[in-house]
Amino acid sequence: MLTRAKKVEIVNSLREKFNKAEAVFVTSFRGFKVAESNEIRKILRENGAEFKVAKNTLIKIASHQTPAEPVNDYIEGPTGLVIVYKDSVEVAKVLKRFLDTHPSLQIKGIVIKGKGYKGEVINDLVKLPPKDVLLAQLLGTLQAPIGNFVGVLSAIIRKFLYLLKAIEEKKLKKEIKN
Repeated sequence: MLTRAKKVEIVNSLREKFNKAEAVFVTSFRGFKVAESNEIRKILRENGAEFKVAKNTLIKIASHQTPAEPVNDYIEGPTGLVIVYKDSVEVAKVLKRFLDTHPSLQIKGIVIKGKGYKGEVINDLVKLPPKDVLLAQLLGTLQAPIGNFVGVLSAIIRKFLYLLKAIEEKKLKKEIKN
């Protein structure tokens, strides 16, 4: 049985983690073995995330007025949380590979930047490119109109110079004939 002080400590720790988290995956782990738990903890730690298990009431209290508050919609039965601090897409890919080989762990819901999604959304998340690639694509999209505009302006100047060169050559040919 947890003491009141220990519960307060768990709630404060979870609240701090929820405020730092980029995403939270809510999992159900019926039939999940200790070896599997240790394996997923190690894998997640290497990818900027952690696996936490706590009582549902403590999770609900800790998530109150944090970006992770929507986790309450997915809490039922034994609940484990995957708290992501870095790239949620990369963690989703790692987690999906783990889920494919360990059916005792299931995703019930996902909270990303304060918005909750059903667990099936992980299938869409794993299809996304990493965050760096998405940012590069966005930057390319933002730069394209400016690059095109510069290209159009330089084409006008280039064509004007070609025109002047053509006039010069025409005058030289006329002078040579005369």
